[in-house]
Amino acid sequence: MITILCVEDEMDVRELITEELEDAGLRVLQASNGKEGLELILRHRPDIVISDITMPEMDGAELLAELQINYPQFSNMPFIFLTALADREKMLEGMRAGADNYMTKPIDFDVLMAKIQGLALRIENRVAAGLEF
Repeated sequence: MITILCVEDEMDVRELITEELEDAGLRVLQASNGKEGLELILRHRPDIVISDITMPEMDGAELLAELQINYPQFSNMPFIFLTALADREKMLEGMRAGADNYMTKPIDFDVLMAKIQGLALRIENRVAAGLEF
Protein backbone atom coordinates (compact mmCIF):
# COMPACT_ATOMS: atom_id res chain seq x y z
CA MET A 1 0.00 0.00 0.00
CA ILE A 2 1.27 3.45 -0.94
CA THR A 3 1.89 5.79 2.01
CA ILE A 4 1.51 9.51 1.51
CA LEU A 5 2.66 12.24 3.86
CA CYS A 6 0.43 15.32 3.82
CA VAL A 7 2.21 18.39 5.20
CA GLU A 8 -0.31 21.22 5.60
CA ASP A 9 -0.66 23.80 8.35
CA GLU A 10 -4.39 24.38 7.85
CA MET A 11 -6.08 21.58 9.78
CA ASP A 12 -9.32 21.64 7.75
CA VAL A 13 -7.43 21.38 4.47
CA ARG A 14 -5.12 18.67 5.81
CA GLU A 15 -8.07 16.61 7.04
CA LEU A 16 -9.93 17.04 3.75
CA ILE A 17 -6.90 15.84 1.77
CA THR A 18 -6.41 12.93 4.18
CA GLU A 19 -10.04 11.88 3.90
CA GLU A 20 -9.97 11.94 0.09
CA LEU A 21 -6.75 9.93 -0.07
CA GLU A 22 -7.88 7.40 2.52
CA ASP A 23 -11.18 6.96 0.67
CA ALA A 24 -9.04 6.03 -2.36
CA GLY A 25 -7.38 3.29 -0.31
CA LEU A 26 -4.12 5.09 0.48
CA ARG A 27 -2.37 5.27 3.83
CA VAL A 28 -1.87 8.88 4.94
CA LEU A 29 0.43 10.42 7.53
CA GLN A 30 -0.16 14.02 8.61
CA ALA A 31 2.10 16.86 9.65
CA SER A 32 1.23 20.49 10.38
CA ASN A 33 4.57 21.96 9.24
CA GLY A 34 7.82 21.03 7.54
CA LYS A 35 9.62 20.26 10.80
CA GLU A 36 7.02 17.66 11.73
CA GLY A 37 7.04 16.45 8.14
CA LEU A 38 10.79 15.87 8.23
CA GLU A 39 10.48 13.85 11.44
CA LEU A 40 7.78 11.67 9.85
CA ILE A 41 9.80 11.19 6.68
CA LEU A 42 12.82 10.04 8.66
CA ARG A 43 10.73 7.75 10.85
CA HIS A 44 8.26 6.27 8.31
CA ARG A 45 9.78 6.82 4.85
CA PRO A 46 6.51 7.61 3.00
CA ASP A 47 6.28 6.91 -0.71
CA ILE A 48 5.02 10.38 -1.72
CA VAL A 49 5.00 13.79 0.00
CA ILE A 50 2.30 16.39 -0.61
CA SER A 51 3.31 19.66 0.99
CA ASP A 52 2.02 23.17 1.31
CA ILE A 53 4.69 25.80 0.77
CA THR A 54 3.80 28.56 3.23
CA MET A 55 3.86 27.14 6.78
CA PRO A 56 5.30 28.08 10.17
CA GLU A 57 8.55 26.66 11.61
CA MET A 58 9.75 25.06 8.34
CA ASP A 59 7.98 25.76 5.07
CA GLY A 60 7.59 23.32 2.20
CA ALA A 61 10.51 24.71 0.19
CA GLU A 62 12.77 24.44 3.23
CA LEU A 63 11.60 20.86 3.79
CA LEU A 64 12.41 19.90 0.21
CA ALA A 65 15.81 21.60 0.41
CA GLU A 66 16.59 19.91 3.73
CA LEU A 67 15.84 16.51 2.21
CA GLN A 68 17.95 17.16 -0.87
CA ILE A 69 20.94 18.57 1.00
CA ASN A 70 21.08 16.51 4.19
CA TYR A 71 19.16 13.33 3.38
CA PRO A 72 20.13 12.23 -0.14
CA GLN A 73 18.57 8.80 0.48
CA PHE A 74 15.22 10.59 0.05
CA SER A 75 16.17 12.45 -3.13
CA ASN A 76 13.99 10.19 -5.31
CA MET A 77 10.93 10.51 -3.08
CA PRO A 78 8.16 12.12 -5.17
CA PHE A 79 7.30 15.55 -3.81
CA ILE A 80 4.18 17.54 -4.76
CA PHE A 81 3.72 21.16 -3.75
CA LEU A 82 0.08 22.01 -3.05
CA THR A 83 -0.28 25.71 -2.41
CA ALA A 84 -2.29 28.88 -2.74
CA LEU A 85 0.73 30.55 -4.41
CA ALA A 86 -0.68 30.43 -7.92
CA ASP A 87 1.56 32.83 -9.80
CA ARG A 88 3.75 31.41 -12.56
CA GLU A 89 7.07 32.44 -10.98
CA LYS A 90 6.24 30.63 -7.73
CA MET A 91 5.35 27.52 -9.71
CA LEU A 92 8.61 27.66 -11.66
CA GLU A 93 10.55 28.24 -8.44
CA GLY A 94 8.96 25.14 -6.90
CA MET A 95 9.72 23.01 -9.92
CA ARG A 96 13.32 24.27 -10.08
CA ALA A 97 13.70 23.40 -6.40
CA GLY A 98 13.07 19.77 -7.29
CA ALA A 99 9.34 19.27 -6.78
CA ASP A 100 7.86 16.60 -9.03
CA ASN A 101 4.67 18.56 -9.37
CA TYR A 102 2.98 21.78 -8.32
CA MET A 103 -0.75 22.17 -7.73
CA THR A 104 -2.68 25.21 -6.64
CA LYS A 105 -5.61 25.50 -4.27
CA PRO A 106 -8.54 25.04 -4.41
CA ILE A 107 -7.68 21.38 -4.82
CA ASP A 108 -8.94 19.48 -7.84
CA PHE A 109 -9.00 16.02 -6.29
CA ASP A 110 -9.37 14.27 -9.66
CA VAL A 111 -6.12 15.88 -10.82
CA LEU A 112 -4.39 15.16 -7.50
CA MET A 113 -5.43 11.50 -7.65
CA ALA A 114 -4.24 11.20 -11.27
CA LYS A 115 -0.85 12.59 -10.27
CA ILE A 116 -0.61 10.24 -7.30
CA GLN A 117 -1.61 7.25 -9.44
CA GLY A 118 1.10 8.12 -11.95
CA LEU A 119 3.71 8.43 -9.21
CA ALA A 120 2.52 5.21 -7.57
CA LEU A 121 2.92 3.37 -10.88
CA ARG A 122 6.52 4.65 -11.13
CA ILE A 123 7.21 3.48 -7.59
CA GLU A 124 5.70 0.05 -8.20
CA ASN A 125 7.66 -0.38 -11.45
CA ARG A 126 10.95 0.49 -9.74
CA VAL A 127 10.22 -1.87 -6.85
CA ALA A 128 9.28 -4.66 -9.27
CA ALA A 129 12.57 -4.11 -11.12
CA GLY A 130 14.47 -4.38 -7.84
CA LEU A 131 15.48 -0.74 -7.81
CA GLU A 132 15.34 1.39 -4.68
CA PHE A 133 13.02 4.35 -4.94
